[in-house]
Amino acid sequence: MNKAEKSGQFDVETLRKQVSDIHARGDTAEKADEAGSINPYALQIAEQFREGTHSPAIIIGQFRLFEFASQFVIGLLAFLIWPGDGSTETFASRVALAFFISAFAVVSLQISDTYSIPALRSRVRLLPRIFLSWAAAFLLTEMVFALFNETSWAKINLHLAWFSVAGLFLIGTRFLVAYGIRNWARNGVMERRAVIVGGGDPAKDLIRLLELQPDNDIRICGIFDDRGEKRSPIMVAGYPKLGTVAELVEFVRLTRIDMLIIALPLSAEARILQLLKKLWVLPVDIRLAAHANRLRFRPRAYSHVGTVPMLDIFKKPIQDWDSVAKRGFDIFFATLALLLLWPVMIATAVAIKLTSKGPVFFMQKRHGFNNEVINVFKFRSMYTNMSDPSAKAAVTKGDPRVTPVGRFIRKSSIDELPQLFNVLRGELSLVGPRPHAVAAQAHNRAFGDVVEGYFARHRVKPGVTGWAQINGWRGEVDNDEKIKFRTAYDLYYIENWSLWFDLKILFLTPIRLLNTENAY
Repeated sequence: MNKAEKSGQFDVETLRKQVSDIHARGDTAEKADEAGSINPYALQIAEQFREGTHSPAIIIGQFRLFEFASQFVIGLLAFLIWPGDGSTETFASRVALAFFISAFAVVSLQISDTYSIPALRSRVRLLPRIFLSWAAAFLLTEMVFALFNETSWAKINLHLAWFSVAGLFLIGTRFLVAYGIRNWARNGVMERRAVIVGGGDPAKDLIRLLELQPDNDIRICGIFDDRGEKRSPIMVAGYPKLGTVAELVEFVRLTRIDMLIIALPLSAEARILQLLKKLWVLPVDIRLAAHANRLRFRPRAYSHVGTVPMLDIFKKPIQDWDSVAKRGFDIFFATLALLLLWPVMIATAVAIKLTSKGPVFFMQKRHGFNNEVINVFKFRSMYTNMSDPSAKAAVTKGDPRVTPVGRFIRKSSIDELPQLFNVLRGELSLVGPRPHAVAAQAHNRAFGDVVEGYFARHRVKPGVTGWAQINGWRGEVDNDEKIKFRTAYDLYYIENWSLWFDLKILFLTPIRLLNTENAY
């Protein structure tokens, strides 16, 4: 049974009929894109992949930390259980020895290439290499410390016991982790989900190669291709064609897909560029399968899935440990901001309540990460009976809908402070492209119609502040150029993200807010 059959019970005849109906109706990629929908069968498959998986990079990093901590604790326990005479070693020197042995053990295991998913899946084959790496790190550190400390039989016996217990623990945990990873791979807890773009023989050959990989962690979730059934069969190597490329965009937004693999030859340059024009707005890795191409690049140009070479076209921004670091950054500084600014927020709430009827807070639907619709909190700045939850009519200078208190908090951006709670909930980041209202327009045209690639802003979480805002692109969008420049600055931020960049934007924000020229 192949992976497609395990991941979803699909009926080939039903699928064939649905896709035939789509082509019979003349539904083009552009129409599907405008509708923002996918066919019922693809939606059924999408439901199976809504939940995320565990990132291999995160698991490997956590396991490195676990091995360091466990070896360090075993070293300290060895000294506590068998303290020796205490005449030649201080407690500080013993802590230092345990620390350096643990650190060098992790480095040695890394050099020996034992921190990878295939290595962690192996139960027996790599155990000799793991033990030798541990022995090398232990003995090297011991020899260095022996130069500064006296040696006694009691100390030798202690360290031999430490070496043996720690070595057995290391091998035992590796054996258990191998069992766990194999089990997670079978249950779909830890896998990389991929969609094949393009059908026919190229897709068939690629799928066969991927399935032959001994430690394959790729789950193929389906195939999308614009071509009709005559040129692109409804089933390829046991996997279903779920729809067109335009439908793929919506499919990825509904699921937790990690990778799109384009199964086309490099010679099909025009078609590849056409596909990328539609797909680059998605927050996923986009790779071009290179196994069948005769043209060869330098080895560093390729990434590999097992032994299958791929050319990386686009990489998912801010993923794995970068996303963990950014989330930690958001929680720390959002909490700090709330602790510092709560008097301002309380005073604002009182002023709003005393000067106009209605609630203190205003909630608006905006586009979040991957085009998801989120509810963003703000202090209410308009009269309740004149409020515009859809933001279809932008606020202009001297807008009669804005209250006197609202005019002040909008100019000072105090109305945005409740979005710190969105940050703590994980819906926003402190720094990122500003989230726009779902119905936001420029001259009666949706932003996505004004700027090609506008939705590429949503490849990362939106932010309370952003690179565009501190460069003067805030406030009313009354012409096409303003949204074009905002998008350009947002895309620059995404491509050049770092924690230092976030820190720079965060600390420049209060200074740049003094310029209220475009804030109404």
